Amino acid sequence: MLAHGSRHRLGTDSIERLRAAVETEGPAAYAAYLDLNSPDLTAVAEQLRSAGAAGATVVPLLFTPAFHARTDAPDAVAAARAATGVELRLADILGTSDELIPILLQAAADAGLPDTGDVLLAAVGSSRPAANATVAELAERLSAVRGAPVRAAFATCEPRVVDLVAGPDVVGLIALFVGHGLLLDKIATAAADNGVPLSAPLEDRLAPLVLARAADVRH
Repeated sequence: MLAHGSRHRLGTDSIERLRAAVETEGPAAYAAYLDLNSPDLTAVAEQLRSAGAAGATVVPLLFTPAFHARTDAPDAVAAARAATGVELRLADILGTSDELIPILLQAAADAGLPDTGDVLLAAVGSSRPAANATVAELAERLSAVRGAPVRAAFATCEPRVVDLVAGPDVVGLIALFVGHGLLLDKIATAAADNGVPLSAPLEDRLAPLVLARAADVRH
């Protein structure tokens, strides 16, 4: 699993929960980071080589086809492969397919979000409009299943969560985040200031999706 990385004190704990859940259901799982945390992918590939592994599948823990998915993850895989000789196969990102819908709705239910009223689907956001559009499309599909409005909002670009959360009809926020991070903390503060519930980062709930992405590469 290839995570972005975070300066948050609980960021690596979140990824470890997901890694442990993946390993419980499938093969040995390792966590690597693009930035801010260690080990990086080359260090994990070296660990695999020392253990006698000839190859491994890398699943980027990313939801949208933004810069990290299109550039950073492939570059990290290429660099680790060249440095270690381990045959690393790059899987698709987690994405925003319908597989996420029951996961997000269960997270919302566990956080006590009401079944009626407007909900914000809170994501990081990207400078790439096409990446943000995938979140907006997911929000539309969530609306259809939920039977009540779900709107996309972002931490780093328009429309911003911190602006929309104060709306009179907003009753809760669903966090489209793998784990804890500083951006999610800002969203949590805005939610608390406006008295609306926020679902927890998805963490180990994403294990089936990680395993599915890995299986797609093997088959």
